[in-house]
Amino acid sequence: MRIAALVTVLLLVSGCSHPVGGQSGPTQSSSPATPAPASGKPPEPSTPPAAGAAISDVIAWIEAGHPADPVRYHAVTRDGVTTQLGSDIAFTVPAAKVACTTDSKHTGGALVCLVDLAKPPPRPDTAYGEWKGGWADFDGTNLQIGAARGDPGPFVNGDGPELASGDTLSYDDYRCRADQVGLFCVNYAHQSAARFSSAGIEQFGCLRSVPPPDGIGIAFSC
Repeated sequence: MRIAALVTVLLLVSGCSHPVGGQSGPTQSSSPATPAPASGKPPEPSTPPAAGAAISDVIAWIEAGHPADPVRYHAVTRDGVTTQLGSDIAFTVPAAKVACTTDSKHTGGALVCLVDLAKPPPRPDTAYGEWKGGWADFDGTNLQIGAARGDPGPFVNGDGPELASGDTLSYDDYRCRADQVGLFCVNYAHQSAARFSSAGIEQFGCLRSVPPPDGIGIAFSC
């Protein structure tokens, strides 16, 4: 009986020393962990769109920015005095030397920007009054650069707060993104866009060069 019991114990020990499936030990994978499946979302563009870029690329780059709180951009300041703008917005992009605002009472919400252009368009013979070569109007279907102004217009009460590089600001049909190389703004309704910077103003989308109206330096239209 003792011999039979001893044989039984040896058989049990021998059986337990062999894992199921005949493997000699735990399986260790030599390959790296499988990456998580891609979400299908295209990678965010890392560089600002160059001149002539497709409007879809411009929109993708603008939308990849960080949304800023629009509440901060409904006032302007001059000499320490703050003026509320109601539904209008105003902001500056110091790196690009750009200040922008809207003036819904007079322009229907179009974006008006003052750009400190290194090479502004020359004053045309049809311009009367003080020439502002860096004055730009963008309403979605038209982009006009350079204008004769007898007054500061919507900038009379000062400029808006800074829109930080990488931040975006949305209002009506527009969305703008600030960057070190310029301010990019898109008008979704007309699939048009513009870049404003001291180096120059670029058009995208449906905007094409057209003869400028009287008193305007350069004009683009859809």
